[in-house]
Amino acid sequence: MPARSTRPVDSLDDDDYPAYTMGRAAAMLGTTPAFLRSLDEHRLITPLRSEGGHRRYSRYQLRIAARARELVDAGTPVQSACRIVILEDQLEEAQRINEELRAQAQRRTSA
Repeated sequence: MPARSTRPVDSLDDDDYPAYTMGRAAAMLGTTPAFLRSLDEHRLITPLRSEGGHRRYSRYQLRIAARARELVDAGTPVQSACRIVILEDQLEEAQRINEELRAQAQRRTSA
């Protein structure tokens, strides 16, 4: 894996860079700061903190929060929505690993 550059522009491409304040994140999602705090309380997303202690969110975290909001808007309780999103993420990761293992096995049998 190539070493990450420390140029400021690189953080613009980093999905994990905590670029958004709570207010901006809430506005982008069309929700309230309280909703974002509830996702933190249910351990769906854990925003990084600025030196002043303010929550900062990454694009990746905002995508997760948006999925949770979709579920909540459809009538799912917040706690259940958080669990669903966590399970969806775990399933996606397991499927990715499974595909990698299948590809490795395929390469070994065709070699």
